[in-house]
Amino acid sequence: MSAAGKSNPLAISGLVVLTLIWSYSWIFMKQVTSYIGAFDFTALRCIFGALVLFIVLLLRGRGMRPTPFKYTLAIALLQTCGMVGLAQWALVSGGAGKVAILSYTMPFWVVIFAALFLGERLRRGQYFAILIAAFGLFLVLQPWQLDFSSMKSALLAILSGVSWGASAIVAKRLYARHPRVDLLSLTSWQMLYAALVMSAVALLVPQREIDWQPTVFWALAYSAILATALAWSLWLFVLKNLPASIASLSTLAVPVCGVLFSWWLLGENPGAVEGSGIVLIVLALALVSRKKKRSCQCKKHLNFFFMWGDRLFNKIPIVPHHPPAKQHVFFLRACANVMYHQRRTVAGKAM
Repeated sequence: MSAAGKSNPLAISGLVVLTLIWSYSWIFMKQVTSYIGAFDFTALRCIFGALVLFIVLLLRGRGMRPTPFKYTLAIALLQTCGMVGLAQWALVSGGAGKVAILSYTMPFWVVIFAALFLGERLRRGQYFAILIAAFGLFLVLQPWQLDFSSMKSALLAILSGVSWGASAIVAKRLYARHPRVDLLSLTSWQMLYAALVMSAVALLVPQREIDWQPTVFWALAYSAILATALAWSLWLFVLKNLPASIASLSTLAVPVCGVLFSWWLLGENPGAVEGSGIVLIVLALALVSRKKKRSCQCKKHLNFFFMWGDRLFNKIPIVPHHPPAKQHVFFLRACANVMYHQRRTVAGKAM
């Protein structure tokens, strides 16, 4: 039996921490909008992210050979510049939870684009999921209110998801033509190209003057070290040791946790209509990601995922009145505690 087929509690705890790292990054992305322009922050995030990724490449002994230029540039423009840049722009006037949910409509766009450009057939359940998601989007957008600021933010977040979905189609074509391409090298080079493009955009587009507060440095460090280098390393580890159906659970869990974090730490409270739309989108995400058959092993992994997620949340105190720096320290300490506890558990069983 392969490693992916075995119960791997360490990989499950890694998936929990990975999900929380990516979902918590939306809190940083929202908080930093008070001190720096969207394109300035995205450019700096890409620059430091590329630097950290290339350091990881060197430490792992990987070659520095560039990945196929045409595909890598397309992924950089669509995934990093498009998805991250548009999402950061949407956060200027939109809530972190709402933007996270709308950006993570990516799986719907992947399904649609795959049917249009890759010839993949839609399952009956996927048609139903897309209809539910469309109604959910309608409730979240609430076009009858005619609020330009919130409408602009929502549309930018949806375009972020569309761009991300298009990048997934480009990536699938890349893997089909270059099956041996290294994922970490691809991530590093596309981040470098995105840094160059976003630096040019930041120079050309007028933005607010940067206020170099500690929150900006916290956000840059978190984005470059945790949300980029550590998260991608965890993702590779998770893909190697867990079934793809369980690894992809993070696609559903990240926006849900993003909504919870934004409600808990930022005081964002969606109304009844918008909240109903968010619930419908999450339900549709679960449907579109659902496989026809689920093995007992997958259910076992799923139980581990929720058990360790509950354990981590129990370690985080409710501190909405604390300043951002203390909130971040509590979160990082809780993540470290879960990984340390699980590593000791696995080591104890091995003895």
